[in-house]
Parts: sequence; structure tokens; C-alpha cells
Amino acid sequence: MQEKAIQCPNCKTEINVQSVVYQQIYAQLQQEQQKEKEKFDKEVQEKRKEYQNAFNDLKEQQQSLQVTIDNGIQKGLQQERTKMQEILRKEVLEEHKSALEAMQNELQEKSNKVKELNIAKIEIERLKRENSEIESKINAQAQEQLTLQMQAFKEKTQQEIESQHLLKLKEKEKQLEDLQKQLQEAQRKAAIGSQQLQGEVQELAIEEYLQAQFPLDSITEIKKGQNGGDCVQIVHTEGSQNCGKIYYESKRTKHFQKEWIEKLKNDMRANGADIGVLVTEALPKEFERMGMLDGIWVCTFYEFKALVLVLRDSLIKIAWAKKTTENRQDKMQMLYSYLTSSEFKMQIEAIVDGFMQMQNDLDKEKNAMQKLWKQREKQIQKVLEGSISMYGALKGIAGNAISNIPALELDFVKLEN
Repeated sequence: MQEKAIQCPNCKTEINVQSVVYQQIYAQLQQEQQKEKEKFDKEVQEKRKEYQNAFNDLKEQQQSLQVTIDNGIQKGLQQERTKMQEILRKEVLEEHKSALEAMQNELQEKSNKVKELNIAKIEIERLKRENSEIESKINAQAQEQLTLQMQAFKEKTQQEIESQHLLKLKEKEKQLEDLQKQLQEAQRKAAIGSQQLQGEVQELAIEEYLQAQFPLDSITEIKKGQNGGDCVQIVHTEGSQNCGKIYYESKRTKHFQKEWIEKLKNDMRANGADIGVLVTEALPKEFERMGMLDGIWVCTFYEFKALVLVLRDSLIKIAWAKKTTENRQDKMQMLYSYLTSSEFKMQIEAIVDGFMQMQNDLDKEKNAMQKLWKQREKQIQKVLEGSISMYGALKGIAGNAISNIPALELDFVKLEN
């Protein structure tokens, strides 16, 4: 049932017409019922008074008749008295019969009105229940609609949040992907730079070793961007200049490439070098150690130091032979044959082996001494820590009674460390 409401023209308040009418009818019925009840009670009281007065009059008449009978001839008048009593009774009954009937009729009407009031009250209660049910139904519908709206709003909000989160997640994934690409590119550049740096470090180490070991020789670096190897060593002695030229190429990669040999030979021919040395971290597969490959000496940086001593000495001997021999061409051919022979190769390998063995022994001795020094340092430190702990405990017990030992004081120990 749809409620009707009107708006007050003065205060603009919404007024429920049905509720107002219902309250007015209910109040009017209550007032009418109360008035009818009061009127009925009043009439009943009046009738009761009338009955009481009639009975009192009858009683007085009876008493008066009784007195008359008592004063008269009682026996003669007994029948008359009875007759009179009957007549009086009938008269009284006849007189009050219409009144009683009227009262009964009126009472019946009042009862009917009371029944009607009860029916109206029942109807009012029914209307109350119906109104309450309607309100409950409306509240339930409103609650259901509100729940649906809240659910729809929640789903919409959740979808918006998920959509925003998905967009943010996609942005983060894109940023992460870009960062990974940048990292990979940086790692690639770093690897290339690291390889270049490692190669340059080895080149510098070769040049510094040659300059330090052979101060009379001319060590010339081949600048970056120029064709050729890494550096050229022109051998000099105190008595002779330009005894020969050694051409060095440095490689520090994981895999050996045979193209390096041909390139180094071309560079040697272009620069007039006598001997070519390829210092590489990765040896050819068929090499377990240094050796000659197509006229080029191939060695590791560790073997390079011993090899250069032998090669330099051989160039000095060849130069001396050039000066002291008359038949230069034959001697040169003999020397070249000797330098490229397996005998010369074995002699160089023997010299290098001896040098490397001496180097290994020296490294072992250094490692052993460092290990021994480390052990003694730990032992000394342990003794010092124990002495400091004992000194601190005694100072804590005896206080100033124990003389200060500067070597065990905290400031001194820190200064020593």
C-alpha cells in the first residue's frame, strides 16, 4: 500500500496523510467510545436508583399495609391482604415492565455499540499490523535496494581499483623490462669494456716489465687506432745499438683465434721486426704450454717473462755474429736455421721451465712465510687479548692497588693497532 504525503506550505514538512487520517479516526473512535460508555454507566446508575426507590416505596407500602393489617382484623383481612399484595405486585411489575424492557433494549443497543467499538478496535489493530507490515516491507525493500546499490558500487570500485592496479602493474612491468634491457646493455658494454680494460692492463704490464727489466732497450707503444700490434722492443746493449726488433701482440680473450698469427706476421713484415711474440691468455687447442706456431712465438703472460730473456739474448748473439763474421749471408742463414730449429725451441723451453720452476718455488716460499707470519700474528694477538682480559679483571677487583701497565691500557692498544 503506497503512502500518500503532502508538503506543508509554511514549513515545507512532509506530512503522511494516511497516518494523520488514521490517528484522527482512531482518536475520534476512542472519544465516542468513552462518551458512550460514560453515558451508559450514568443511565445504569439512574435506573438502579429508580429501581431502588421503587423497591423502597414498595417496602414502605408493605410495611404500612402490614401495620394496617396488624391494627385491623388480621384474620379477616388475611385474604384481602394477600389479594392486595398480589395486586400490588402485579401493578409494580406491570408498572416497571416497560421500563425494564426499555432498559434491556437500551442495554442491548449499548452492547451492540460496544461490539461495534470492539470491531472498530480490531480493525484499527488490523490496520496497525498492516501498516507495520507495509513499513517492514518498505524497509526491507529499501534495505535490499541499498544493499544492491552498495554491492554495485563496491563491484564498480573494485573494478576501478583492479583496473588502476593493472595499469600500475603494467607500468611497473614495462619499467622493469626497460631496466632489464638497460642492465643487459650496461652489462654487455661493461663486459666489452672489461675485456678491453683487461687487454689494456696486460699491454701495460708487458710494457712496464720490458722497460723495467731492459732499461737500455727502446720500448715503443703502438698507439690505439694505428695498424699493428701493441709494442715494439728494439734491443740495445752497451756496445751495440739496434741488435734486433721484437714485435709484441697482447690478447686476453677466452678463445684463441688463428687469424691473430697471420695478422702479427703481416705487422712484423710492415715494421721490419725480427721476432714476433703473441702473449695470450688462451693458448691454441694443440698447445699445453708455450710454443711456436707458424713462425710466431705463442705464450702466456706468466711464460712471457722467461721467453723474452732468451729471445733478447738470441738477438744480441745474432747481432754480434753479424759483426764478427765475414760471410754474413751464410751466417745469417745458419742463425736463422738455428733459431727456427727444434733444438733452439727445446733450449728455450728448458730455460723457461727452469725460470718458471724458480718462480714457483719463490711463490711457494712467500706463501709459506706469509702463512707462518699470519699464524704468529694470531698467536701474538691471542696472548695480548688474554693479558688484557686478565689485567682488566684484576683492575676491576683490586682497583688502583694494581699499578697501571701502559702496554695493556685501552688507548695504548688502540694506538698500536
